[in-house]
Amino acid sequence: MLNPYVIVLGNEKGGTGKSTIAMHLIVSLLREGARVASLDLDARQGTLSHYVANRQRTKNEFSELLVSDHSSIYQSSAQDKLVAEEEDRKNLISALNRCYAYDYIVIDTPGNDTFLSRLAHSFADTLITPLNDSYIDLDMLIRLEHGEIEKLRPSTYATMVWDQKKEKAIRDNSNMDWIVLRNRLNPIYSKNKEEMHKILTALSKRIGFRLLAGFCDRVIFRELFINGTTLLDMKDTGAAMTLSHVAARKELRDLLAALEIPVQKKIKVQESTMRASA
Repeated sequence: MLNPYVIVLGNEKGGTGKSTIAMHLIVSLLREGARVASLDLDARQGTLSHYVANRQRTKNEFSELLVSDHSSIYQSSAQDKLVAEEEDRKNLISALNRCYAYDYIVIDTPGNDTFLSRLAHSFADTLITPLNDSYIDLDMLIRLEHGEIEKLRPSTYATMVWDQKKEKAIRDNSNMDWIVLRNRLNPIYSKNKEEMHKILTALSKRIGFRLLAGFCDRVIFRELFINGTTLLDMKDTGAAMTLSHVAARKELRDLLAALEIPVQKKIKVQESTMRASA
């Protein structure tokens, strides 16, 4: 019997495209026949939850659309830090237990540092960290002194991920596949783009993540959100395909292949508890 494969979208900075990538990954897995649950840990902002709600409404018109079993988890409002952390721990583990019969659990996390987000990272089998091509976003991963690659060192988020990888190894005796995704790319060559690639390539070897290319910055992704659809749904909804849409879909297919998410067996499972005791 296989546990659900957990995919976490994480970055302690907002505006990197986590929810967009999460929804496209969810739909891709659903279309492969997998059972998919999704959790929104950024419940106050609720971008993924709104995306799913928009999709559910559109499904009333286009019944072919597949929707994940979705729920939100709000961060504890308890004033006492230890009480709040224990409440967050119980809420997340309870949600993971409810999703035990699914093949995949896709978790979207907030763009800031919270105990709930850190705990979710420790359950990731695959962690996807979208990153805009800018030195501001890069600062979440590394401290780069005077632009010298030889002096780069892990920053706040990278250090946190490393800690959660160790937590996962101790608790589950398993590894995490960490992927840093260069997202919202400018399709035109620039010196900045070249430097970002050079720095991230050097860092990937030092702290152990895989570096992949995500999506170019396209208006289509903002338009899809309104209807809760993805690039994979355009045929089902009868949407007209432009050259930009075709190029974006090619980027998506390349990304999905490069992620190398393992195929989970479709098996019937009995009631059980998750492997969680973080």
